[in-house]
Amino acid sequence: MYIKFPRKDLKGFYKELTNRVNAHFKKNQLKKTGNFQLHIKSVVMIGLLVVPYLLLLTIPMSSWQQLGLCFLAGVGMAGIGMNVMHDGNHGSYSSRPWINKLMGDTIYFLAGNSYNWKVQHNFLHHTFTNIHEHDEDIDANGILRFSDHQPWKPFHRFQHFYFVFLYGLLTLRWALVSDFSQMRRYLRDHKSVAETKSPRRLWTTLVITKILYFIGWLVIPFLVLDIAFWKILIGFLLMHYTAGLILSLVFQLAHVVEDTEMPLPDENRKEMKNTWAIHQLYTTANFSPKNWLVNWYVGGLNFQIEHHIFPHISHVHYREIAKIIKKTAKEFNLPYNEYKTTRSALLSHFKFIKRMGLKPAL
Repeated sequence: MYIKFPRKDLKGFYKELTNRVNAHFKKNQLKKTGNFQLHIKSVVMIGLLVVPYLLLLTIPMSSWQQLGLCFLAGVGMAGIGMNVMHDGNHGSYSSRPWINKLMGDTIYFLAGNSYNWKVQHNFLHHTFTNIHEHDEDIDANGILRFSDHQPWKPFHRFQHFYFVFLYGLLTLRWALVSDFSQMRRYLRDHKSVAETKSPRRLWTTLVITKILYFIGWLVIPFLVLDIAFWKILIGFLLMHYTAGLILSLVFQLAHVVEDTEMPLPDENRKEMKNTWAIHQLYTTANFSPKNWLVNWYVGGLNFQIEHHIFPHISHVHYREIAKIIKKTAKEFNLPYNEYKTTRSALLSHFKFIKRMGLKPAL
């Protein structure tokens, strides 16, 4: 059974904020979806993945050069996920549904699955942000401990040493394990969420895209290139580890840091203390708001507060509406968690991971 959020906003925060944001778009005659900046960036990100792949297949080069291209492909893979796929699956890339569907399906470049993403990210994470046993983004199957509400195990004392190695396995887990277990679980527990397609069609899409993915990245290079298969496998793993590490760190810096909260609902009513919009302010953080390169590459995910409150607005607008949200939150005496640099956010995440690894006091 899902928990509830209070329907009545006693502060009137969300209504006032929505009015101000809508007024911003109306005044400046802007669409809330993506624009030419996003379209250009999409070409760049897809190119960072596709061009290295084509170069590897067509041009003779040293093993070190091949590894360099695999690393670059991993950077492009993460870039597609944060800039193209993310906006597409939120319906914010374009005002045309078929374009959003096309851009959302670039998740198959990451060896992921569109249906699973919409359930885990759009529904569970965005609705129940940082809530134990509801937000799967803070559930690492007991290997890592992200919350005081999760059981502690002796090996968690060392998680601040090994967490970074596990983060790099994100997209590989999608490819090999997670998508299959999630599909089975989501079709059982969340049948009405994100999709209306039949289970048979969803399973068929999952299996076929996995087969095509591994043919494209492992079988074709093995048939075309005159190198040992283990070398191809190393390049494949390097690409995925690069993408997985980037994606994991960017996602974690938004929610698993010292300044964010992980509240629980009232035990009797199963209701949260704050309304959904205010809950997002307590459980989310921004980082590097003035770093244009970080903002450009991570698809505005450093403005995570803006994204969580207005997920249907494209990330190309976050920098501007951040000013409105920050000012409004201050007026209503609400938090606006923000780390000035990526380094300070990484340090906060590390400290939080280390603290969660300590044995809880009785």
